[in-house]
Amino acid sequence: MSAPSQVGTGLEHAVTLACRKASDYLTCLQERDGHWCAELTADTTLESDYILFQLWLYPPVDGRWAPETRSLVNKAVVSILERQLPDGGFNIYAGGPAEVSVSVKAYFALKLAGVPLDAEPMHLLRQRILALGGIQAANSYVKVNLSLFDLYPREYCPSIPPEVALLPFDLLYQMSAWTRAIVISLSIVHAANPRRPVPAGFTLDELWLPGVSPAFHHDPSFFTWHNFFLGVDKFLKWWERSGSKTLRRRAVEKARNWMVERLHHSDGLGAIYPPMMYSVMALDVLGFAKDDPLRVDALRHFNNLMVDDGDRFFFQPCFSPVWDTAIGAYALAMADPRHESLTPAADWLLHKEIRRKGDWSVKRPNTEPSGWAFEYSNEFYPDIDDTAMVMLSLSEVRASNPGAQQAAARRGMAWLLDMQSSDGGWAAFDADNNWEFLAQMPFSDHNAMLDPTCADITGRVLEALAAHGLDAGHKAIRRGMDWLIKHQEADGSWYGRWGVAYIYGTCFALRGLAAAGEDDREAHILRAGEWLRSIQNADGGWGESCQSYERRVFTAGPSTPSQTAWAILGLIAGGDPASLSVQHGIEYLLETQRGDGGWEEELATGTGFPRVFYLNYHLYKDYFPLLALSSYLKARSSDSASEPRP
Repeated sequence: MSAPSQVGTGLEHAVTLACRKASDYLTCLQERDGHWCAELTADTTLESDYILFQLWLYPPVDGRWAPETRSLVNKAVVSILERQLPDGGFNIYAGGPAEVSVSVKAYFALKLAGVPLDAEPMHLLRQRILALGGIQAANSYVKVNLSLFDLYPREYCPSIPPEVALLPFDLLYQMSAWTRAIVISLSIVHAANPRRPVPAGFTLDELWLPGVSPAFHHDPSFFTWHNFFLGVDKFLKWWERSGSKTLRRRAVEKARNWMVERLHHSDGLGAIYPPMMYSVMALDVLGFAKDDPLRVDALRHFNNLMVDDGDRFFFQPCFSPVWDTAIGAYALAMADPRHESLTPAADWLLHKEIRRKGDWSVKRPNTEPSGWAFEYSNEFYPDIDDTAMVMLSLSEVRASNPGAQQAAARRGMAWLLDMQSSDGGWAAFDADNNWEFLAQMPFSDHNAMLDPTCADITGRVLEALAAHGLDAGHKAIRRGMDWLIKHQEADGSWYGRWGVAYIYGTCFALRGLAAAGEDDREAHILRAGEWLRSIQNADGGWGESCQSYERRVFTAGPSTPSQTAWAILGLIAGGDPASLSVQHGIEYLLETQRGDGGWEEELATGTGFPRVFYLNYHLYKDYFPLLALSSYLKARSSDSASEPRP
């Protein structure tokens, strides 16, 4: 470890004051019923898709939108154009380069909304798209969406057959939970082959790069899984034309029932933007009337994702109340265990426990239902990460009904243990969701076909289980620790799947190992600490670019409050609370704290789908620094208490 610095009481006093301010700020954001829910934002994809969705729902008549639709489309246009890059393109994370798929979506949306083609934004955007490979270079979901309006040839889009709902070996459940919801709803739409109309004369011909084939790319080797699935796709296209109509009707009915079942007990299908949009489309092609209660609710849930406050217009990909409340309450408890806001938060969390079986139970049929979802209501999809974070929070806060809290904690513990994958790690929604060859399917280029075990969730689960009394003597804990040690990167870091990126993974791997009782003198712990110290920025903070996912290696970025907090938390967990690196990180947080107790953070530090979709969690910048500052005070206090008396 680095040599301990002589941190005076002056710094600790400043940290104490900063914690108080941060706690007050966080408390002011708490809702009356005890929960927190910050805004969750992304790139322009959602606003672009919204305009496409309006074309589906309310197509222009004689080239004109209805006034209410026109008003919302105009707001979406402003929102999109505000984020255009100087080179004309659009990026998928702040500070990143133009990306072809999000740029094609933006062009389609802006042109459909009536932005003149000879206007500079459209001219620059068109040139940038062509420089990036044209419309042919966009990902499969862009092409699939455009094909619904005959703007991209269906033959060059991946087939998404409803027959997937009939396949044996529970193949549907070998896909990730979010892909599952998208595939089923979209397969219903594609089975109907809707070919919705666009305004007369509307095309995207100008985005096609001459000389580039729109056909799927084949691997040079004769047999690869990618080439195999391309062969399957050819068969599926033949099947759509010539296959059994009886079997197709049966498949559509099975997919319909699957989707409709999951529209209940949730705020929309999967409670996330893409399947929520596709579910409305699916209900339309299935013949549901516009005033059918199921369709009305599905559209209402989708529109609830809209933020339109007069100054801003954008869509959130989903809501994050359980996540924000669990982390917020935990951070607040670390700073002030008797804070008056904690019991309402605990009560709210207990109320959100899921007590029905969801998709996870296909692989764990004998497990008692429990767990927590990310959103307000998403009962088919409790997730392991949220459940672990709730369990951590409940280990530190006290609800008004201790008996109910103990029972929920017992069920949550049992559910987490049963959701451990066979390799020893934990994933987000399912166990053993790791059929890697499925990632070679033609529509898997959203980079989210699977839900494999990962370091950040495995570390958090270990921390949660340890907080409720388990240690390295427990088989599940030992297997989880072994998984983390085995999956450490050569440079000492861990890959973070759900946060950007190696700093995030390293932080929570170290915290999980420390909670489970790993000795901080072990080589893997020392290497991780050395790695964190080596990537510290000159301003004392830490930062990492989303490019880490592109390069598959740590890529430095400007310091951010959340990533600085993660690095500090990781170093403290690794037994290094007193080094100059930690001191400088603490000083960075103190210097950048606003007068109201919060912090500023514009860069994306959350991950939806690596290399495809990133997230700004608008409370990460506040509750993680609070947790880091309070953890620092606790660690320094422990160090002082353990020092021998003269």
